[in-house]
Amino acid sequence: MRTVVLDAGALIALERRDTRMLALATDLVVARVAAHLPAGVLAQVWRGSPRQHAVMKLVRTGALRVEPLSEEIAVRLGLLLAASGTSDVVDAHVALLARKLRATVITSDPHDLHKLDPTLGVVVI
Repeated sequence: MRTVVLDAGALIALERRDTRMLALATDLVVARVAAHLPAGVLAQVWRGSPRQHAVMKLVRTGALRVEPLSEEIAVRLGLLLAASGTSDVVDAHVALLARKLRATVITSDPHDLHKLDPTLGVVVI
């Protein structure tokens, strides 16, 4: 399985029991491969709802690796936002992480990510 980074739309699709996201989640667990999740994405969607059980299960099993926002990364995000003329810090973290890992982004909104980095590989969910 290829390295993937999830954005908020991917987690929302998982909450809604989207069949493609459920299959991806199963593949991650079976293959023992971790998807990457910027911490801000988790903060954006987490509300403690019972519907989010699948999300937390993936985090706790290690199938989702929550990536922190350090000072160094924050500075790099700011530079990326300035260069792209955009302002969404969480989207910038998704794009920066995907670029660093040469990963595919699982997203519901490829347009905002492509404003940050038009070379990103995305799968629309």
